[in-house]
Amino acid sequence: MGTKERAQKRIDSTFREMMNSDSNLHNGYLLLHSDKLNIHWNMACGQTGERSAGPEQPYHAASIGKTFTAVIIAMFVEEGKLSYADLISKHLPESVLTNLHLYKGRNYSGEIRIEHLISNTSGLPDYYEDKTKHGRFIEVLLHDPNRMWTPSDTIEWSKQYLKSRFAPGKGLRYTNTGFNLLGLIIEKIASKPYHEVLHEYIFDRLSMKNSYLSQFSQPAEKCDLPIAHVNCLGKEINIEDYRSFSSNYAAGQMVSTSEDLLRFMMALTANRLISEQSLQQMIKWRKIRVGMDYGYGLMRVRMVAFMPKYNVWGHLGSTGSFMLYNPALDLHVIGSFNKVGYSGPSIRFIYKVLKELSGIEPAQRDE
Repeated sequence: MGTKERAQKRIDSTFREMMNSDSNLHNGYLLLHSDKLNIHWNMACGQTGERSAGPEQPYHAASIGKTFTAVIIAMFVEEGKLSYADLISKHLPESVLTNLHLYKGRNYSGEIRIEHLISNTSGLPDYYEDKTKHGRFIEVLLHDPNRMWTPSDTIEWSKQYLKSRFAPGKGLRYTNTGFNLLGLIIEKIASKPYHEVLHEYIFDRLSMKNSYLSQFSQPAEKCDLPIAHVNCLGKEINIEDYRSFSSNYAAGQMVSTSEDLLRFMMALTANRLISEQSLQQMIKWRKIRVGMDYGYGLMRVRMVAFMPKYNVWGHLGSTGSFMLYNPALDLHVIGSFNKVGYSGPSIRFIYKVLKELSGIEPAQRDE
Protein backbone atom coordinates (compact mmCIF):
# COMPACT_ATOMS: atom_id res chain seq x y z
CA MET A 1 0.00 0.00 0.00
CA GLY A 2 1.11 3.59 -0.62
CA THR A 3 0.08 7.18 -0.27
CA LYS A 4 -1.80 9.38 -2.71
CA GLU A 5 1.23 11.66 -3.03
CA ARG A 6 3.46 8.74 -3.98
CA ALA A 7 0.87 7.44 -6.45
CA GLN A 8 0.56 10.87 -8.07
CA LYS A 9 4.32 11.17 -8.47
CA ARG A 10 4.62 7.71 -9.96
CA ILE A 11 1.76 8.25 -12.40
CA ASP A 12 3.13 11.62 -13.44
CA SER A 13 6.58 10.08 -13.94
CA THR A 14 5.21 7.15 -15.96
CA PHE A 15 3.14 9.53 -18.09
CA ARG A 16 6.14 11.73 -18.91
CA GLU A 17 8.42 8.76 -19.53
CA MET A 18 5.90 7.41 -22.01
CA MET A 19 5.66 10.76 -23.78
CA ASN A 20 9.44 11.14 -23.97
CA SER A 21 10.04 7.58 -25.18
CA ASP A 22 8.37 8.12 -28.57
CA SER A 23 9.44 10.96 -30.87
CA ASN A 24 6.03 10.74 -32.58
CA LEU A 25 4.22 11.74 -29.38
CA HIS A 26 4.09 15.53 -29.48
CA ASN A 27 1.58 16.25 -26.74
CA GLY A 28 -0.36 14.22 -24.20
CA TYR A 29 -3.12 14.83 -21.66
CA LEU A 30 -4.27 12.94 -18.58
CA LEU A 31 -7.04 13.75 -16.12
CA LEU A 32 -7.76 11.50 -13.14
CA HIS A 33 -10.80 12.27 -11.01
CA SER A 34 -12.33 10.26 -8.18
CA ASP A 35 -14.66 11.47 -5.46
CA LYS A 36 -14.02 8.19 -3.64
CA LEU A 37 -10.25 8.75 -3.62
CA ASN A 38 -10.65 12.51 -3.28
CA ILE A 39 -8.35 13.22 -6.22
CA HIS A 40 -8.46 15.55 -9.21
CA TRP A 41 -5.17 15.43 -11.10
CA ASN A 42 -5.02 17.14 -14.48
CA MET A 43 -1.71 17.02 -16.33
CA ALA A 44 -0.23 17.68 -19.75
CA CYS A 45 3.11 17.06 -21.42
CA GLY A 46 4.71 18.11 -24.70
CA GLN A 47 4.21 20.93 -27.16
CA THR A 48 1.99 22.14 -29.98
CA GLY A 49 4.29 24.05 -32.26
CA GLU A 50 6.21 26.36 -29.93
CA ARG A 51 3.52 26.35 -27.23
CA SER A 52 3.89 24.08 -24.21
CA ALA A 53 0.94 21.76 -23.65
CA GLY A 54 -1.50 22.78 -20.93
CA PRO A 55 -4.12 20.72 -19.04
CA GLU A 56 -6.88 23.00 -20.36
CA GLN A 57 -5.83 22.55 -24.01
CA PRO A 58 -8.43 21.27 -26.50
CA TYR A 59 -7.72 18.12 -28.50
CA HIS A 60 -9.38 15.91 -31.09
CA ALA A 61 -11.52 13.38 -29.20
CA ALA A 62 -11.87 10.98 -32.17
CA SER A 63 -14.27 8.05 -31.59
CA ILE A 64 -15.16 9.26 -28.10
CA GLY A 65 -17.73 11.23 -30.10
CA LYS A 66 -19.65 8.00 -30.73
CA THR A 67 -20.75 7.99 -27.10
CA PHE A 68 -22.21 11.48 -27.52
CA THR A 69 -24.13 10.35 -30.60
CA ALA A 70 -25.41 7.30 -28.71
CA VAL A 71 -26.52 9.40 -25.73
CA ILE A 72 -28.48 11.74 -28.01
CA ILE A 73 -30.22 8.69 -29.49
CA ALA A 74 -31.00 7.50 -25.94
CA MET A 75 -32.42 10.93 -25.10
CA PHE A 76 -34.61 10.77 -28.22
CA VAL A 77 -35.83 7.32 -27.14
CA GLU A 78 -36.77 8.71 -23.72
CA GLU A 79 -38.60 11.58 -25.42
CA GLY A 80 -40.57 9.12 -27.56
CA LYS A 81 -39.09 10.43 -30.81
CA LEU A 82 -37.82 7.02 -31.89
CA SER A 83 -37.28 3.45 -30.74
CA TYR A 84 -34.16 1.30 -30.87
CA ALA A 85 -36.29 -1.23 -32.73
CA ASP A 86 -37.13 1.25 -35.51
CA LEU A 87 -36.06 0.25 -38.99
CA ILE A 88 -33.72 2.94 -40.28
CA SER A 89 -35.87 3.08 -43.42
CA LYS A 90 -38.41 4.91 -41.24
CA HIS A 91 -36.01 7.83 -40.85
CA LEU A 92 -33.73 7.84 -43.91
CA PRO A 93 -34.42 8.59 -47.59
CA GLU A 94 -34.30 6.00 -50.34
CA SER A 95 -31.13 7.58 -51.73
CA VAL A 96 -29.25 6.55 -48.59
CA LEU A 97 -30.85 3.09 -48.34
CA THR A 98 -30.29 2.06 -51.97
CA ASN A 99 -27.71 -0.76 -52.02
CA LEU A 100 -26.61 0.16 -48.50
CA HIS A 101 -26.28 -3.44 -47.29
CA LEU A 102 -25.70 -6.16 -49.88
CA TYR A 103 -24.50 -9.51 -48.55
CA LYS A 104 -24.23 -12.86 -50.32
CA GLY A 105 -26.59 -11.84 -53.08
CA ARG A 106 -29.28 -10.43 -50.81
CA ASN A 107 -30.23 -6.84 -50.05
CA TYR A 108 -30.55 -6.31 -46.29
CA SER A 109 -30.85 -2.52 -46.46
CA GLY A 110 -34.49 -2.59 -45.37
CA GLU A 111 -33.78 -4.83 -42.36
CA ILE A 112 -31.31 -2.63 -40.47
CA ARG A 113 -32.59 -1.22 -37.19
CA ILE A 114 -31.30 1.62 -35.06
CA GLU A 115 -30.19 -0.91 -32.44
CA HIS A 116 -27.96 -2.53 -35.07
CA LEU A 117 -26.21 0.75 -35.88
CA ILE A 118 -25.65 1.81 -32.27
CA SER A 119 -24.32 -1.60 -31.19
CA ASN A 120 -22.09 -2.27 -34.23
CA THR A 121 -24.17 -5.30 -35.20
CA SER A 122 -25.43 -4.01 -38.57
CA GLY A 123 -22.88 -5.87 -40.69
CA LEU A 124 -22.10 -2.67 -42.59
CA PRO A 125 -18.49 -2.04 -43.62
CA ASP A 126 -16.32 0.59 -41.95
CA TYR A 127 -15.49 3.40 -44.37
CA TYR A 128 -12.66 4.63 -42.13
CA GLU A 129 -10.78 1.45 -41.18
CA ASP A 130 -11.53 -1.08 -43.94
CA LYS A 131 -8.96 -1.28 -46.71
CA THR A 132 -9.83 -0.90 -50.38
CA LYS A 133 -7.76 -1.39 -53.51
CA HIS A 134 -7.28 2.39 -53.37
CA GLY A 135 -5.81 2.17 -49.86
CA ARG A 136 -7.25 3.24 -46.53
CA PHE A 137 -9.69 6.12 -46.21
CA ILE A 138 -7.34 8.09 -43.95
CA GLU A 139 -4.83 8.20 -46.81
CA VAL A 140 -7.51 9.78 -48.98
CA LEU A 141 -8.13 12.43 -46.30
CA LEU A 142 -4.45 13.30 -46.07
CA HIS A 143 -4.06 13.40 -49.85
CA ASP A 144 -6.96 15.84 -50.37
CA PRO A 145 -7.15 17.94 -47.16
CA ASN A 146 -9.42 20.61 -48.66
CA ARG A 147 -12.31 18.33 -49.55
CA MET A 148 -15.36 18.73 -47.32
CA TRP A 149 -17.09 15.40 -46.72
CA THR A 150 -20.73 15.03 -45.72
CA PRO A 151 -21.91 11.94 -43.83
CA SER A 152 -23.75 10.92 -46.99
CA ASP A 153 -20.44 11.05 -48.87
CA THR A 154 -18.89 8.54 -46.47
CA ILE A 155 -21.87 6.24 -46.87
CA GLU A 156 -21.58 6.42 -50.66
CA TRP A 157 -17.86 5.62 -50.31
CA SER A 158 -18.80 2.50 -48.34
CA LYS A 159 -21.29 1.45 -51.02
CA GLN A 160 -18.82 1.98 -53.84
CA TYR A 161 -15.64 0.47 -52.43
CA LEU A 162 -16.52 -1.85 -49.54
CA LYS A 163 -18.57 -4.96 -48.86
CA SER A 164 -20.92 -5.76 -46.00
CA ARG A 165 -19.68 -8.37 -43.51
CA PHE A 166 -22.79 -10.19 -42.28
CA ALA A 167 -26.58 -9.92 -42.08
CA PRO A 168 -27.95 -7.38 -39.57
CA GLY A 169 -27.88 -8.73 -36.02
CA LYS A 170 -25.78 -11.78 -36.96
CA GLY A 171 -22.41 -10.57 -35.72
CA LEU A 172 -20.53 -7.68 -34.16
CA ARG A 173 -17.97 -5.59 -35.99
CA TYR A 174 -16.94 -2.00 -35.31
CA THR A 175 -18.05 0.41 -38.03
CA ASN A 176 -17.87 4.18 -38.31
CA THR A 177 -20.38 4.04 -41.17
CA GLY A 178 -23.17 3.10 -38.77
CA PHE A 179 -22.59 6.13 -36.57
CA ASN A 180 -22.68 8.56 -39.49
CA LEU A 181 -26.03 7.00 -40.36
CA LEU A 182 -27.14 7.69 -36.78
CA GLY A 183 -26.07 11.30 -37.31
CA LEU A 184 -28.37 11.52 -40.33
CA ILE A 185 -31.22 10.01 -38.30
CA ILE A 186 -30.66 12.58 -35.55
CA GLU A 187 -30.82 15.36 -38.15
CA LYS A 188 -34.04 13.97 -39.64
CA ILE A 189 -35.79 13.75 -36.28
CA ALA A 190 -34.55 17.10 -34.94
CA SER A 191 -34.94 18.96 -38.26
CA LYS A 192 -31.57 20.59 -37.67
CA PRO A 193 -27.90 19.73 -38.26
CA TYR A 194 -26.24 17.18 -36.00
CA HIS A 195 -23.79 19.71 -34.56
CA GLU A 196 -26.65 21.96 -33.43
CA VAL A 197 -28.28 19.04 -31.62
CA LEU A 198 -24.94 18.15 -30.04
CA HIS A 199 -24.59 21.65 -28.60
CA GLU A 200 -28.23 21.93 -27.55
CA TYR A 201 -28.62 18.52 -25.92
CA ILE A 202 -25.19 18.10 -24.34
CA PHE A 203 -22.59 20.88 -24.59
CA ASP A 204 -24.89 23.72 -23.54
CA ARG A 205 -26.64 21.72 -20.82
CA LEU A 206 -23.35 20.72 -19.20
CA SER A 207 -21.46 23.98 -19.78
CA MET A 208 -18.95 22.20 -21.99
CA LYS A 209 -17.74 25.57 -23.22
CA ASN A 210 -14.60 24.38 -25.00
CA SER A 211 -16.27 21.57 -26.98
CA TYR A 212 -17.49 21.66 -30.57
CA LEU A 213 -17.71 19.68 -33.80
CA SER A 214 -14.62 20.52 -35.82
CA GLN A 215 -15.34 21.98 -39.28
CA PHE A 216 -19.01 22.45 -38.37
CA SER A 217 -19.32 24.57 -35.22
CA GLN A 218 -17.39 26.73 -32.74
CA PRO A 219 -16.90 26.44 -28.97
CA ALA A 220 -18.81 28.75 -26.64
CA GLU A 221 -15.44 29.96 -25.37
CA LYS A 222 -12.14 30.02 -27.25
CA CYS A 223 -9.14 28.59 -25.42
CA ASP A 224 -5.91 30.59 -25.39
CA LEU A 225 -4.01 27.45 -26.33
CA PRO A 226 -4.14 26.01 -29.87
CA ILE A 227 -5.77 22.67 -30.59
CA ALA A 228 -3.28 19.89 -29.94
CA HIS A 229 -1.67 18.53 -33.08
CA VAL A 230 -2.12 14.86 -34.00
CA ASN A 231 0.54 12.51 -35.32
CA CYS A 232 -1.14 10.93 -38.32
CA LEU A 233 0.83 8.20 -40.11
CA GLY A 234 4.10 9.80 -39.02
CA LYS A 235 3.06 13.35 -39.91
CA GLU A 236 2.24 16.01 -37.31
CA ILE A 237 -0.95 17.76 -38.40
CA ASN A 238 -3.45 20.30 -37.16
CA ILE A 239 -6.86 18.68 -37.62
CA GLU A 240 -8.41 22.13 -38.07
CA ASP A 241 -6.40 22.59 -41.29
CA TYR A 242 -7.85 19.40 -42.76
CA ARG A 243 -11.40 19.98 -43.96
CA SER A 244 -11.34 16.35 -45.10
CA PHE A 245 -11.64 15.16 -41.49
CA SER A 246 -15.21 16.49 -41.62
CA SER A 247 -15.90 12.92 -42.76
CA ASN A 248 -15.82 11.69 -39.15
CA TYR A 249 -18.92 13.73 -38.25
CA ALA A 250 -21.18 11.77 -35.85
CA ALA A 251 -18.60 8.96 -35.69
CA GLY A 252 -15.93 11.12 -34.05
CA GLN A 253 -15.32 14.73 -35.13
CA MET A 254 -15.47 16.38 -31.71
CA VAL A 255 -12.82 18.64 -30.24
CA SER A 256 -12.94 18.88 -26.46
CA THR A 257 -10.88 19.22 -23.29
CA SER A 258 -10.28 16.78 -20.47
CA GLU A 259 -12.37 18.87 -18.08
CA ASP A 260 -15.29 19.05 -20.53
CA LEU A 261 -15.19 15.29 -21.09
CA LEU A 262 -15.18 14.80 -17.32
CA ARG A 263 -18.33 16.92 -17.05
CA PHE A 264 -19.98 14.65 -19.58
CA MET A 265 -18.95 11.38 -17.94
CA MET A 266 -19.93 12.55 -14.46
CA ALA A 267 -23.34 13.58 -15.80
CA LEU A 268 -23.75 10.24 -17.60
CA THR A 269 -22.83 8.11 -14.59
CA ALA A 270 -25.03 10.24 -12.29
CA ASN A 271 -28.08 9.92 -14.61
CA ARG A 272 -28.22 13.65 -15.29
CA LEU A 273 -28.46 13.13 -19.06
CA ILE A 274 -30.38 9.87 -19.31
CA SER A 275 -32.12 7.62 -16.80
CA GLU A 276 -30.49 4.66 -15.08
CA GLN A 277 -32.71 2.38 -17.16
CA SER A 278 -31.41 3.94 -20.37
CA LEU A 279 -27.82 3.70 -19.16
CA GLN A 280 -28.28 0.02 -18.33
CA GLN A 281 -29.49 -0.50 -21.91
CA MET A 282 -26.31 1.14 -23.18
CA ILE A 283 -24.06 -1.12 -21.10
CA LYS A 284 -25.48 -4.47 -22.15
CA TRP A 285 -22.14 -5.82 -23.29
CA ARG A 286 -21.29 -8.14 -26.16
CA LYS A 287 -17.76 -9.31 -26.84
CA ILE A 288 -16.12 -7.51 -29.75
CA ARG A 289 -12.65 -9.05 -29.23
CA VAL A 290 -10.48 -10.45 -26.45
CA GLY A 291 -10.68 -8.14 -23.44
CA MET A 292 -13.14 -5.73 -25.05
CA ASP A 293 -16.94 -5.56 -25.19
CA TYR A 294 -19.37 -3.17 -26.89
CA GLY A 295 -22.79 -1.91 -25.84
CA TYR A 296 -24.72 1.02 -27.30
CA GLY A 297 -22.03 3.55 -28.19
CA LEU A 298 -20.00 2.49 -25.16
CA MET A 299 -17.16 0.01 -24.83
CA ARG A 300 -15.84 -1.92 -21.87
CA VAL A 301 -12.18 -2.86 -21.52
CA ARG A 302 -11.44 -5.84 -19.29
CA MET A 303 -7.80 -5.22 -18.41
CA VAL A 304 -7.23 -8.49 -16.55
CA ALA A 305 -9.29 -11.67 -16.92
CA PHE A 306 -11.36 -12.49 -13.82
CA MET A 307 -10.34 -9.25 -12.08
CA PRO A 308 -13.32 -6.90 -12.57
CA LYS A 309 -11.79 -4.27 -10.28
CA TYR A 310 -9.67 -3.24 -13.27
CA ASN A 311 -12.60 -3.03 -15.72
CA VAL A 312 -13.28 0.35 -17.29
CA TRP A 313 -16.06 1.52 -19.59
CA GLY A 314 -16.58 4.55 -21.80
CA HIS A 315 -14.87 4.92 -25.16
CA LEU A 316 -11.49 4.97 -26.85
CA GLY A 317 -10.39 6.86 -29.95
CA SER A 318 -7.96 5.95 -32.73
CA THR A 319 -5.74 8.89 -31.75
CA GLY A 320 -4.93 7.32 -28.39
CA SER A 321 -7.78 9.27 -26.78
CA PHE A 322 -9.71 7.80 -23.86
CA MET A 323 -12.76 8.67 -21.76
CA LEU A 324 -13.20 5.85 -19.26
CA TYR A 325 -14.80 5.11 -15.91
CA ASN A 326 -13.66 2.54 -13.35
CA PRO A 327 -16.57 1.71 -10.99
CA ALA A 328 -14.36 0.02 -8.37
CA LEU A 329 -12.51 3.27 -7.61
CA ASP A 330 -15.24 5.64 -8.83
CA LEU A 331 -12.44 6.85 -11.09
CA HIS A 332 -12.64 8.81 -14.34
CA VAL A 333 -9.61 8.42 -16.63
CA ILE A 334 -9.62 10.93 -19.48
CA GLY A 335 -7.05 12.18 -21.97
CA SER A 336 -5.21 11.57 -25.22
CA PHE A 337 -1.79 10.81 -26.64
CA ASN A 338 -2.75 12.36 -30.00
CA LYS A 339 -1.23 9.69 -32.20
CA VAL A 340 -3.26 7.68 -34.71
CA GLY A 341 -3.06 3.96 -33.97
CA TYR A 342 -2.10 4.44 -30.32
CA SER A 343 -5.07 2.79 -28.61
CA GLY A 344 -3.09 -0.27 -27.53
CA PRO A 345 -0.35 1.63 -25.67
CA SER A 346 -3.03 3.89 -24.17
CA ILE A 347 -4.83 0.88 -22.66
CA ARG A 348 -1.59 -0.52 -21.22
CA PHE A 349 -0.82 2.86 -19.67
CA ILE A 350 -4.30 3.09 -18.13
CA TYR A 351 -3.81 -0.34 -16.57
CA LYS A 352 -0.66 0.96 -14.85
CA VAL A 353 -2.65 3.92 -13.56
CA LEU A 354 -5.36 1.63 -12.16
CA LYS A 355 -2.81 -0.59 -10.45
CA GLU A 356 -1.12 2.41 -8.87
CA LEU A 357 -4.35 3.92 -7.58
CA SER A 358 -5.65 0.56 -6.35
CA GLY A 359 -2.62 0.43 -4.08
CA ILE A 360 -3.50 3.56 -2.12
CA GLU A 361 -3.98 2.77 1.56
CA PRO A 362 -7.68 2.87 2.56
CA ALA A 363 -6.98 5.41 5.29
CA GLN A 364 -5.46 7.70 2.67
CA ARG A 365 -8.49 7.71 0.39
CA ASP A 366 -10.54 10.30 2.26
CA GLU A 367 -7.67 12.69 2.96
